[in-house]
Amino acid sequence: MFGDMMGMMGKLKETQEKIKATKERLNFVLVDEKSTDDKLKVTLTANRVIKSINIDDSLLTDKEQLEDYLILVLNKAIEKATNVNELELAAVAKEGMPNIPGMDSLFK
Repeated sequence: MFGDMMGMMGKLKETQEKIKATKERLNFVLVDEKSTDDKLKVTLTANRVIKSINIDDSLLTDKEQLEDYLILVLNKAIEKATNVNELELAAVAKEGMPNIPGMDSLFK
């Protein structure tokens, strides 16, 4: 039993290290999103850090329209980045979990 516990603790530490490495790697995974008319484009990392925003000059004359574009496109980009982030971290966590009945359903 003690050996099993030590093995599980080792596996847990290994999984924690893999999660940390995955979080660091996600700083370099880029997610792009744009408005339907291509007037606004944003790029985020999978850790939801904004890397770039490209705004068409035509949006610079209408503050309200630009604000609306930013809200819509940034929210879509954040949602995409969050999905990538969660899928990647869940895959690593699932890989490192001991085989406990019923736990499989948590990672689907």
